[in-house]
Amino acid sequence: MPMESVNGSPAAHALDLHKAYGTGQAVVNALDGISVTFEQGRFTAVMGPSGSGKSTLMHCMAGLDRPTSGRSFVGGVDVGSLNDTELTRLRRDRVGFVFQSFNLVPTLTAGENITLPLDLAGTKVDKGWFDHLAGQLGIAGWLTHNPSELSGGQQQRVACARALISRPELVFADEPTGNLDSIASAEILSFLRTSVKDLGQSIVMVTHDPRGAAYADRVVFLADGKVVGEMEQPTADSVLERIRLLAG
Repeated sequence: MPMESVNGSPAAHALDLHKAYGTGQAVVNALDGISVTFEQGRFTAVMGPSGSGKSTLMHCMAGLDRPTSGRSFVGGVDVGSLNDTELTRLRRDRVGFVFQSFNLVPTLTAGENITLPLDLAGTKVDKGWFDHLAGQLGIAGWLTHNPSELSGGQQQRVACARALISRPELVFADEPTGNLDSIASAEILSFLRTSVKDLGQSIVMVTHDPRGAAYADRVVFLADGKVVGEMEQPTADSVLERIRLLAG
């Protein structure tokens, strides 16, 4: 089972996050005072128009970028209080990542890409967990192949297995189906949904697709660097209608 945060802490939360780029009249407020909580054992989608701050929020909360001000937490850990070494350890041991561009190492096999975080940490691979992930994702027959020999959907399944191999407390997924066709997208989203439902995983997914958001338990809507709405138990139609209302 994935690790659980201590003392019932949320999987992650942010308090009054600001992120500004540029100075003076050229300043752009990518995050403009966002406070948001992502609960343990839930699948949350973050939606908004281009430039709304979706990816910036994820990067700041995951310790991939530093906010201009405000605080973010993974479990009970204040991300902003960590030095570079501690941040590296947090991202390696407690947070998993799935990106639109897969980010696989081309010279490693699929299996080696999956175990890479553990290899870098000097941690022994749990063979049972590895086999379970490969089986659930349908890639058991492709583990000796290099990424160039895999389809986009297969590469993203490898990336999903890599994100979960260390049993992280939280997985951040940034447009994980953005480069996939509809069938491969549905397979990846179904796996993420199952990992929440059956394994208690906590997932935060940035997406622009209402159909993708419908796999989540909750949707958080952003616009102009602010949280402008939420929705529980979304459907593709209800998400699309909310987006239309926000745009209007």
